[in-house]
Amino acid sequence: MAARPIDPAALRASLAAVAAWLADPAVAAPARAELAAAVRHSARTLAQRAPGHSVELRVPPFVSVQCIEGPRHTRGTPPNVVETDPRTWLELVVGATDFETVVAAGRLRASGTRAGAVARFLPLAGPDQADAGEACRSSPLRS
Repeated sequence: MAARPIDPAALRASLAAVAAWLADPAVAAPARAELAAAVRHSARTLAQRAPGHSVELRVPPFVSVQCIEGPRHTRGTPPNVVETDPRTWLELVVGATDFETVVAAGRLRASGTRAGAVARFLPLAGPDQADAGEACRSSPLRS
């Protein structure tokens, strides 16, 4: 069964709900439900924009999706994995940081020859999500 497409308005709304927290570490963390929605909507949007089954994106404890064209993985530990925490993932989604920076800092684990392909699809927040991404791009989080 195919996953329901993520509505761009739902992605924008979920990112807007966590934007202040992403822009300023001193801001109280969003409610777990808001954080979960932002992580799930953005990861599933990535899976829609980069369909496939060769890379598994994991953002525990909220979501795991398969994406990127290539050989399908079906059993055991996938050979191509991208794994990070929710805050780092959302910073990537809105363009507050970049893939290479968080890999170098040890905030994201990318294993396998296809894992780096995820970076081509980031940030996910385009001009129509500027309200969520703009505050983060100008924040001190941006490396």
